[in-house]
Amino acid sequence: MKKTLLLLFAFFCFGICSAQTFEPTWASLNTRKMPAWFHQDKFGIFIHWGLYAVPAYAPVIPNSGYSYAEWYWQRIVTEKQKDFVAFHQKNYGSDFLYPQFEPMFKAEMFDPQQWAQVFKNSGARYVVLTSKHHEGYCLWNSAEADRDWGRSWNAVTGTPKRDLLGDLTNAVRHEGLKMGYYYSLYEWYNPLWLKDKKRYVTEHMFPQFKDLVTKYKPSVIFSDGEWELPDTAWHSQELLAWLFNDSPVAKEVVVDDRWGSNTRDHNQGATYTTSEYGSGKDANVIWEESQGIGHSYGYNRNEKLEDYKTGHDLILMLVDIVSRGGNLLLDIGPTADGRIPVIMQQRLTEIGDWLKINGDAIYETEAYKQSYQWSNGIKREKKGKSYMAGYSIAQLVKPQKDTAYVEAFFTVKNKNLFCVLPGFTPTFKLRNFQAKPNTIVSILGSSKPLKLKNTGNDCVIDLSALKPGDAPAELIVLKLTNAL
Repeated sequence: MKKTLLLLFAFFCFGICSAQTFEPTWASLNTRKMPAWFHQDKFGIFIHWGLYAVPAYAPVIPNSGYSYAEWYWQRIVTEKQKDFVAFHQKNYGSDFLYPQFEPMFKAEMFDPQQWAQVFKNSGARYVVLTSKHHEGYCLWNSAEADRDWGRSWNAVTGTPKRDLLGDLTNAVRHEGLKMGYYYSLYEWYNPLWLKDKKRYVTEHMFPQFKDLVTKYKPSVIFSDGEWELPDTAWHSQELLAWLFNDSPVAKEVVVDDRWGSNTRDHNQGATYTTSEYGSGKDANVIWEESQGIGHSYGYNRNEKLEDYKTGHDLILMLVDIVSRGGNLLLDIGPTADGRIPVIMQQRLTEIGDWLKINGDAIYETEAYKQSYQWSNGIKREKKGKSYMAGYSIAQLVKPQKDTAYVEAFFTVKNKNLFCVLPGFTPTFKLRNFQAKPNTIVSILGSSKPLKLKNTGNDCVIDLSALKPGDAPAELIVLKLTNAL
């Protein structure tokens, strides 16, 4: 008995001693391995919700940050952007101050269970809610927010009288999804920020961030608003060392790359790379593209039907990103009374319906040695920008004379190769690929048998016998079992 206890004690001590401790330096933090779940889950839902949902306005200027409704306060006060100012003066008056929107943010229709079901049905595996945006208004009971703003500046002490963040967190986890939070490091007009940035970091941001993490235990932290100061002024290394060593989510949490004006391109391993309305990255880094269904993250009443991506184009975007090894964080903007706009629910449902059939080609996959197969012609290369790239995969799959277009997207899992076809073709030629003798080809969600044969350097798959209804989705997924 004594020997058994000694062995157990030694094992326990070894576990403690062998656990890696991260120092507050990028060199140390970057040795942390990214928790595997993030790269495997592929698809998340972003939610921008705050006081900006009351005016819910931005001009529709594609490929421009001016389309962001959540920047309303900054646009009317500091930038005095003409469209925002004209809208504000016409509808609220020049003397109406942004904080006066707070009593109008009631969230009286908010049903967290219904939200969580919509997210679950979309096929998303994780959810990221704005705990607070640059306006500083918190969706949980933050003592730092009320103290330093000198008013009720959170959803519990303010008008909603409800822990919006906590209620949604519980509902999302009940549906089996992971929950994370967007957190803005700075706040445009926080009196302490404007008076003393050093004190703001140590007395406001640090304790508020730790309170959020300790109470709600996020799986994701999407930091933002970092560009005003370098990482040393934010003390980002110290904060991340606490997060990775001592926080209740030290083993599971993943964080993005926005921790200082100098950090996005200088830390690798500790964080994942972000792309925003961009063209994304490639499979040599862990990365995530975020976009709204329209041109804005926060709800914009000014957007029309044509400003929203179709379900087909959103699925294409997901497939494109995953084929390059990335994740898609697709944003919705709820209304001030707490509803997810029906058109956004409809788009999420379309994605979910496709994933129910074809998720095997998305979840837990890796990028193939090539992401696409191009047709003959001159390639229309992506722009390579990670912000406002004007990049549209929906355009790159459209056949055009003398111009190459994407014929297929590829992902792999185990020894299986998945080919996602943007449109039906009676014959698909997989170029420079030789099928093994035991390779089997099938369509996900269909029992219709298919045939393949090697012809020269290529593998030709015959789909000509398919009839209407044989292919269960508009974007057909071919699975080549034991192909690799």
